[in-house]
Amino acid sequence: MIEKLMNKEYIIVEIIPTRRDPKQGEIAQLSALKLKGLTLIDRFDYRLNEDLIDNIYIKDMINYDKDKFIYKKSSDEIVEDFKKFIKKNLLLIIDNDYTEAYLSIYKNKKESIFKYLNTCFYDDVFNELIEKYHLEKSNYIVDLLYESLIYESNNSK
Repeated sequence: MIEKLMNKEYIIVEIIPTRRDPKQGEIAQLSALKLKGLTLIDRFDYRLNEDLIDNIYIKDMINYDKDKFIYKKSSDEIVEDFKKFIKKNLLLIIDNDYTEAYLSIYKNKKESIFKYLNTCFYDDVFNELIEKYHLEKSNYIVDLLYESLIYESNNSK
């Protein structure tokens, strides 16, 4: 399955919202990797300004590497910049309900990244990937998914 990605440009996406429903919440963090095959082309690491996040649990969750993110004054700004970043590329997503809801505004084709990793999304899937591919734990889910794709590619040969 992963062979289908080898000559394509695509985006791995991770969203952390303030609420599960985009009508009630905003994007607190949006991270994405642009790849061609398995080669990293670019990254997108944006956050909503911390003072605009009203969910203390989310504030605590994204309280790392503050200097590595671009901060925006609204989710709308993040959405617009992300639209420019993704162009018309395939989006490989974490297929949970809130990711799909927040990305529904984009016309891009969306597929579950887990189909390329021969698993499905469930609560402990990231720990499974860390164990299966002997990865280091990371706050950057997009990086864990990228490394998992590399290992999966090597294992499928």
